[in-house]
Amino acid sequence: MKNPSNERIKEIFQKSKTIAVVGLSDNPERTSYMIAEAMQLAGYEIIPVNPTVNEVLGKKAFASLKDINKHVDVVNVFRRSEYLPGIAEETVAIGAKVFWAQLGVENEDAYQYLVDHDVTTIMDRCIKVEHAKFK
Repeated sequence: MKNPSNERIKEIFQKSKTIAVVGLSDNPERTSYMIAEAMQLAGYEIIPVNPTVNEVLGKKAFASLKDINKHVDVVNVFRRSEYLPGIAEETVAIGAKVFWAQLGVENEDAYQYLVDHDVTTIMDRCIKVEHAKFK
């Protein structure tokens, strides 16, 4: 698995508007909440994806990526590595062009599937940390 160059990651941040956050918790103490909130404050539209909550950060939550009724630029994943292949399939199905798995989360099968379907794939990196590099 190889993450894109810093130039490509900077370009992703510049061109992206919407980030669907899979596994986003409504608990402000959770890492997913803190990171999604930071990205929301940075100007990105956050779309919560979690079947167990109704709303996070003032936004309606969706049970799955396929339930979202608008274009998604980046799928940011806060789920364990074994869930990545299924989320990768949904990412391709909805036409998102960037898949981002948080720090400590990676899966070779999901990576290969995404790359084969022309989805820019970043794994085992924190989106907030990477975003801060380019402020």
